[in-house]
Amino acid sequence: MARTAIPGRLTWRPATVVETTFETPQVKNIALTVPGWTGHRAGQHVDVRLTAPDGYQAERCYSIASSPEDGYVVLSVERLDDGVVSPFLVHELRVDDEIELRGPVGGYFVWDEPLGGPLFLVADGSGLAPLRAMMRHHRATRSEVPVRALCSADSLEALLYRDELMELAACDPFDISITLTREQPSAWRGYHRRIDSDLLAEVAWPPEDRSLAYICGPTAFVETAAAGLVALGHDPARIRTERFGGPRQVLLRET
Repeated sequence: MARTAIPGRLTWRPATVVETTFETPQVKNIALTVPGWTGHRAGQHVDVRLTAPDGYQAERCYSIASSPEDGYVVLSVERLDDGVVSPFLVHELRVDDEIELRGPVGGYFVWDEPLGGPLFLVADGSGLAPLRAMMRHHRATRSEVPVRALCSADSLEALLYRDELMELAACDPFDISITLTREQPSAWRGYHRRIDSDLLAEVAWPPEDRSLAYICGPTAFVETAAAGLVALGHDPARIRTERFGGPRQVLLRET
């Protein structure tokens, strides 16, 4: 659906902070209430705008990490040392503060029950945010669509939603695999290498199952994972990707 066909969603609106928690030392979860919010689909994103006292404005795009059923909008914001917006959101924003928000936006990188599955979710770092929304939506609606997820992080401490992932891993129909690429605890039994074709072959659904794959993360990661699935025989039309960078400043990254 064209953006111009969604009245109201492209209007800047005030959003009030109702809760903040640190997900990791560098990533902060910000829960917002938005007057007139009519809901979102799991996987969509919003635009955030900050205005300085001198009138200077900066906009960034963030994925929604909460499910449509959560009743609020959660953004998981990663602090970047050279960022303009993220340091303020992570270290200065407080409960009851207001920011401007526009959205939700996006109709391609989304999942809900009618799209079916089985699902294969692949994420690196903060690319897990929109996939978390999908998993929360899946659980809230008690969907029976089978889910396999492959999550990559530098270390266990850097893994977003760690406790939530561990809880989901113990529940049907979720099968969650984690790979830690730099540091692993001494008792770690999970994967400890970068995602490549060999790892995808171990974790992904067989190509004949015609899974619906969602891949999110930095550009190089997304391209490698998508190409790996295609090389294994997966249908490119069943692979949806979202990547950091580019003019939209997608998800949680900024320059």
